[in-house]
Amino acid sequence: MNIQILDHDTINRIAAGEVIERPASIVKELTENAVDAGSSAVTVEIKDGGISLIRVTDNGCGIPKEEVRTAFLRHATSKIRSAEDLFSVRSLGFRGEALSSIAAVCRTEIITKPGEALTGTRFVIEGGKEKIFEDVGTPEGTTIIARDIFFHTPARRKFLKTPATEAAHIASLTEHLALSHPDISFLLIVNGVTRFHTSGNGNLKDIIYQIYGRDTANALLPVHEKNDSLEMEGFLGKPEISRGNRDLEIYCMNGRVVKSNIIAKAIEDGYGRKMMQHQYPFSVLLLSADPGKLDVNVHPSKQEIRFSDPQAVYGFVSEAVNHVLSSAELIRTSRLTESAAKQNIPASSCGFPSGRKVRPAEPFEEKRTEEMRIRERETGEENVQERFLPDAGEAGRENPKTDDLKPENLRTGNPKQEELRLLTEENRKSHRLVGEIFDTYWIVEFNRAMYMIDQHAAHEKVLYERLLKQFQKQEVTSQMLMPPFILTLSDKEEVLLKVHSEEFRKIGYEMEPFGGHEIAVRSVPDILPSVLKEDLLKEMIGSLSEETSSGIPDLILEKTASMACKAAVKGNRHISAEEAEILIDELLCLDNPYNCPHGRPTIIKITQNELEKKFKRIVS
Repeated sequence: MNIQILDHDTINRIAAGEVIERPASIVKELTENAVDAGSSAVTVEIKDGGISLIRVTDNGCGIPKEEVRTAFLRHATSKIRSAEDLFSVRSLGFRGEALSSIAAVCRTEIITKPGEALTGTRFVIEGGKEKIFEDVGTPEGTTIIARDIFFHTPARRKFLKTPATEAAHIASLTEHLALSHPDISFLLIVNGVTRFHTSGNGNLKDIIYQIYGRDTANALLPVHEKNDSLEMEGFLGKPEISRGNRDLEIYCMNGRVVKSNIIAKAIEDGYGRKMMQHQYPFSVLLLSADPGKLDVNVHPSKQEIRFSDPQAVYGFVSEAVNHVLSSAELIRTSRLTESAAKQNIPASSCGFPSGRKVRPAEPFEEKRTEEMRIRERETGEENVQERFLPDAGEAGRENPKTDDLKPENLRTGNPKQEELRLLTEENRKSHRLVGEIFDTYWIVEFNRAMYMIDQHAAHEKVLYERLLKQFQKQEVTSQMLMPPFILTLSDKEEVLLKVHSEEFRKIGYEMEPFGGHEIAVRSVPDILPSVLKEDLLKEMIGSLSEETSSGIPDLILEKTASMACKAAVKGNRHISAEEAEILIDELLCLDNPYNCPHGRPTIIKITQNELEKKFKRIVS
């Protein structure tokens, strides 16, 4: 064995490989530095998906001439001074590896000028070697250009995807940065075409509208929650705008866009059964906490994060999400006149194929009649454009019609005035049961809208809630097993089962050690007579986590939901008007009457306004 110290170039390339995975990695490091520099505007320009060119320009504090060379050395940083600072860092960058790593894999150029300097500095470095160092005239701030990513490591370059795919990653990153810093204006230019531009006016709802479109922005619930150690604001999407993956679960901690299994599970558990199965919610949540209770120095990408008290974070987020959703009317509104052509497509989802532009946010004022305006004011369905979009064509221009730019509403916008809710005792007397169609759906008229109730989904939900309350009130009885069955557990499963033993006892399980890694299960919940008890218990133990606990195990809830589904009145079976009235009354008593146990909607809403558009009584 011949042990030797690696040369400087090899060391830099290895370090760069940890930080720079693709062009988006470079954009992330440079834009985070721009944010840390106190910028109010950041421009990102790329060509060929960032493979041939990345240019990031900011109007921040700039770098003094005498520090420019130092900035490109490994572990050179202005963000921390000692290891102790890692536990109080509030900046996005701090490791001092970004510029040295970029310079190791790209042809890199920086042009920078502090505000007090008369001239700026231009520094060119390629493959870690200095090429040019000179004075130049330039405005205050910093521009960094990275050309030909992996130009001298062709093996790494082969792992890059197509320019369209790499551009989509950069667009997604830029969008998330804009959402996490609504007070900074971000501009993304792809192959000479402006793809994305925010005003930096501090209004988070503006940015959500611009990225995700009108339907998403019109189905948001504002969040403002805090306790002694955590604060959270932002928006949750109503369940109707769910997706099949977690890409739209966006959350930031102290201004840093992060990935956290704890926060993701807390959000999803907060939604609970309000979501369709295998669907994930939309969220943009800005969290704040004491940096001393976080560890952001987990990975060079700085996206992973650890908490000193993960259970407290989980509990705060899940309870806050549940509180917001429980306080809102979640009946889905059907849009009869919406067409796919009018939808805004997030820049990150389309990959910019064939130079196609993302359609900018459109004002939807063009053909709105006075009759339509009057009806919208009467029904509380004011136009979204008037409520929160300043001017679709000009970023940053104030709109005198909106209250969203007032200081108290600066970050999350002005919540929409609460609509009259269908499912309340107070409004029950105003319902009018119109009739039944297809032996499945009951129609109710209320407050200038038509509500359609799925009798099967509604009855299923009522039965499910009854069974669930038996669990919550500990009215579940146990079924003794003779003989008991034996389970063999791993070390981790033993620890988890011990942590959650009281939870299992409350729902009817009686277990005791049987020697070694085995336990004897002597009783099980008798509410599930048809379930294979042994397999179910194994699944439940396997689904447990050390850091979170959602109360009643999810698998028990799933079995309860299945039982309710089998017992509920089916579609295509006629029920009387009296039975329908009783069903509606039972829905009124539920905490979440909007979804069946599997997440399907029990009720949908079609407004009078939508119907009149369809019949051309008003022109949209």
